[in-house]
Amino acid sequence: MPLNLPDKLPAISLLEQENIFVIGSTRATTQDIRPLKIVILNLMPIKITTETDLIRLLSNSPLQIEVSFMKLKSHTSKNTPIEHMMAFYRDFELMRNEKFDGMIVTGAPVEHLEFEDVNYWDEISDIFTWARTHVTSTLDICWAAQAGLYFHYGVPKHGLDQKMFGIFKHHVCTGFSHLPIFRGFDDEFYVPHSRHTEVRREDIERCKDLQIVSESEESGVHIVMARGGREIFVTGHSEYSPYTLDTEYRRDLGKGLPIALPKNYYRDDCPEKGPLVRWRSTANLLFSNWLNYYVYQATPYDINTIE
Repeated sequence: MPLNLPDKLPAISLLEQENIFVIGSTRATTQDIRPLKIVILNLMPIKITTETDLIRLLSNSPLQIEVSFMKLKSHTSKNTPIEHMMAFYRDFELMRNEKFDGMIVTGAPVEHLEFEDVNYWDEISDIFTWARTHVTSTLDICWAAQAGLYFHYGVPKHGLDQKMFGIFKHHVCTGFSHLPIFRGFDDEFYVPHSRHTEVRREDIERCKDLQIVSESEESGVHIVMARGGREIFVTGHSEYSPYTLDTEYRRDLGKGLPIALPKNYYRDDCPEKGPLVRWRSTANLLFSNWLNYYVYQATPYDINTIE
């Protein structure tokens, strides 16, 4: 929440340079407040787990938030009870005429397919187009980040010889530490990754509308921004709970799939000792900064005036 300070207090300009959230008393007394409307397009198979992970992070804010869940008409979830889907999810077609302050699009286990071969590509393309005029800021995660970069900007994805799997050290790219999305971040921070494909710096740099603002020497591009933060593409999984990678690792082992130990994840690289959680604080900062600066501060009070 913003600090309400007397107008023209010298500290205001100094704190604003540090991305501290302050407003003057004049603005505070005239500011209209309403709940933020956030819609989540959940493409993950086990939807309840993903819902919990995202809501945990969205709740770490004093802002009042109304969360809605969107589903695709062209794809039926096989891993979530139909009763749950009917109770909490609505088809995109039923939400098409609504506007939202923020939108989160999750990853999806379809990396092995070309984008156009995904059975719901036409519908998700329609959603990407719709979001540009009906959502103030969109946060795309993992596969959704790759899909969004491809659909909007023609950035291709590339297959990896070995799954990017584990916890990797990241940094903010030179010249972007001032961005509000990084308020409170350390010089180095950790992010989980779990993917078989990647987007590459050289492809992104060909598009003048994109900015790579965070990356890792080992796991590559992390956060790409466009349209002044109205589109944020995140290749990692900051939202993962402590045991998500453990569950994925043991699942693949049980299926006899080729899977390496997740890097930098287990204490002393020993699964029996459990994970060493080093990304929780960064995850909370990422989502609270997105909500605060790119949604709350940017969205109009009259949600119908979103352009």
